[in-house]
Amino acid sequence: MSATPKKPAPCPICGRPAEAAFTPFCSARCADIDLGRWLSDRYVIPSEDEDDTDPPREPAE
Repeated sequence: MSATPKKPAPCPICGRPAEAAFTPFCSARCADIDLGRWLSDRYVIPSEDEDDTDPPREPAE
């Protein structure tokens, strides 16, 4: 049985096949676009932590 080469996953930005040098992206341009989205808070990871701007809770008695 011969193993068929696995098709590279598509670039999450433009959909072209990913290049090994820029995995998971197809180019430095798409990698930079993704980084810019993270840095501009377009992407966020949900957190369970309390927001620092909320007032402190009163202790329960």
